[in-house]
Amino acid sequence: MVTLIGKKAPSFKAAAVVNGGEIVNNYSLDQFVGKKYVVFFFYPKDFTFVCPTELHAFQEQLAEFHSRNCEVVACSTDTEQSHWGWLQVDKNKGGIKGVTYPIVADTTKIISLNYGTLKGDYDVDDNGNLMATDEMIAFRGLYLIDKAGLVRHILINDLPLGRNVDEALRMLDALQYFEENGEVCPANWAKGKAAMKASHSGTAEYLAKH
Repeated sequence: MVTLIGKKAPSFKAAAVVNGGEIVNNYSLDQFVGKKYVVFFFYPKDFTFVCPTELHAFQEQLAEFHSRNCEVVACSTDTEQSHWGWLQVDKNKGGIKGVTYPIVADTTKIISLNYGTLKGDYDVDDNGNLMATDEMIAFRGLYLIDKAGLVRHILINDLPLGRNVDEALRMLDALQYFEENGEVCPANWAKGKAAMKASHSGTAEYLAKH
């Protein structure tokens, strides 16, 4: 599979639910190019089990993302009506009421396909009929997009494996630190820790301090 790292994030226009209940048409990430970072994440299905824990976890850290000039946007292959309905259900009943960031409806599955996170593919059987090879829902894909609209980090988990929101924040911090200071971030780097100059001398200097 060809990676999107370092390339323009695939553009799209689709219906989305914003602010916890408003359905808008032609929602696009293009509005943030040149202005903001974006964490764009996919989840498999509305009204499931692991998915609401992730959506609430991103909501709980939403102020941290916003403080870093970063928008959080979710997406699944459910309809915008399904998103809206799930947003009306209380958290203690398995719903995602209280989530305010946009949730995109990838009903055509083209967004998931273009981002390389669609579970399944389309094929043709022996009779020439179009068929789906799997469930045709999204894996747990996450894409960190910089202000230029380039994909800088990708994480794709299988369906049973929930993501770590703190790790998404850490990667955003690492990208912004590199952009601001020109230093690269070693393994397990976290905000406030020493980074490295991108040279052999820089590596030696970092190792000498650790």
